[in-house]
Amino acid sequence: MASQTRTTTDHDEIRRWVEEHDGHPAMVHGTTSGGGGVLRIDFPGGAGEDELEHVSWDDWFATFDDRGLALLYQTERAGGGDSTFAKLVDRSST
Repeated sequence: MASQTRTTTDHDEIRRWVEEHDGHPAMVHGTTSGGGGVLRIDFPGGAGEDELEHVSWDDWFATFDDRGLALLYQTERAGGGDSTFAKLVDRSST
């Protein structure tokens, strides 16, 4: 069985998926000056607050939209389990 992925730009869908997996919108520390930083999603067991700064969904989505990004995320692992794999991709490549 192959893993299942989905790509979306829908803010509600992204927020719901992230929050269902106990994640938070974040940016890499030291990249937020000058109008938006390097976007990340902070999941439990990930890089954490040493490397990431939690931000509001409004700030995260403003940068997400300004950069023309989409979220590619894994809805199911190959073995059938839940997954928190996600990456930001250029909308034009979707």
